[in-house]
Amino acid sequence: MPEFSKRFAGLPGYPFAGMAERRRALELRGVDVIDLGAGDADLDPPEVVAGALRRAAGDRGLDRYAFQLGLPRLREAIAAFMQSRFGKKVDPFANVLPLIGSKEGIAHLPQVFIDPGDTAVLPDPGYQAYRGGVLLAGGVPHAVPLRPENDFLIPLDEIPADVLERLKLLYLNYPNNPTAATAPDSYYEEAIAFCRRADALLVHDNAYSEIAFGGYRPRSVFEFEGAWEHAIEFHSFSKTFNMTGWRLGWAVGNADLISALSKVKSFTDTGAYLGIQEAGVAALETHATWVPENVGRFEARRDAAVEAFRAAGFEVEVPRATMYLWIPVPGDEGSQAFAARVLDETGVIVLPGGALGVGGEGFFRVALTVTEDRLTEAARRLGEILS
Repeated sequence: MPEFSKRFAGLPGYPFAGMAERRRALELRGVDVIDLGAGDADLDPPEVVAGALRRAAGDRGLDRYAFQLGLPRLREAIAAFMQSRFGKKVDPFANVLPLIGSKEGIAHLPQVFIDPGDTAVLPDPGYQAYRGGVLLAGGVPHAVPLRPENDFLIPLDEIPADVLERLKLLYLNYPNNPTAATAPDSYYEEAIAFCRRADALLVHDNAYSEIAFGGYRPRSVFEFEGAWEHAIEFHSFSKTFNMTGWRLGWAVGNADLISALSKVKSFTDTGAYLGIQEAGVAALETHATWVPENVGRFEARRDAAVEAFRAAGFEVEVPRATMYLWIPVPGDEGSQAFAARVLDETGVIVLPGGALGVGGEGFFRVALTVTEDRLTEAARRLGEILS
């Protein structure tokens, strides 16, 4: 067998590698495991979504290749959503591209822009699809630590000149995973101006745009002047509609960007199953009536978790968006060692910040993926470690 490629060898380990096996081993020993690791909530999608899929499964006309065009009704529903939610009018056939989950589109995008040696600025910690996509395209990731003193924003004015010389992509993700940070309007304006000067593309991962609390309404990058020429935005059904395993998302951008990403995808996939796309239409049609109630569930979990972890002795900020808490690791223990000890001693799975990049060291992430009672119990167990 030949040696693995240098690009493959450069890939980091996946944050959840081996976790399912470790959890199963604990459960076979009788341990009551509480999983606060993966961002995969125990909540159901809208009932109309499941109904749409059941009907689609009996429609032989939906069994054929979707190709990159996909279901025209889904494109139209996405365009209507962008108009109603963000005030951005887009052409459903020129400016929208259905994806097999936003992750694959994010990972494929560097194939459009990156030549060997080109750079991409990405948040650290951050979604591993950013780094993996850049590495597999032969690019050089420049990871910028997200620190509390910068409000977990990338300080764009501190990016080195040698990085700027070959910069092609700037990845932003607000509301942010894993820090739960949000970006002010002035930061979007700064980022767009930065990309215009650097002749780079702003890649905005907006997967958490609909999970926000207390009246806060996350923005689309396209609500800001100049973004249409310098940005592409990714959206997902996974978090908004509790459809993580369904694998459906979309990209929005100008016609040249969408056409280029579609061309890359045409060599790697033939589109999501049309029945899943029918379900996506049903999901978007429920947005106004169903999403607020679902967000209310996450808000109740957030409040219960913040209260419980504070009572257990942890320092916890109250996030105004996402489904996560980003909590400092107590003492001087490394995040990976802390998470391993928590799992072994309490049966609670948390995500160590260091698993998402060295910039996440010193923190751990709690996902609001279980009920308030289970979150409270998890916090109580972790509190026993502190005491």
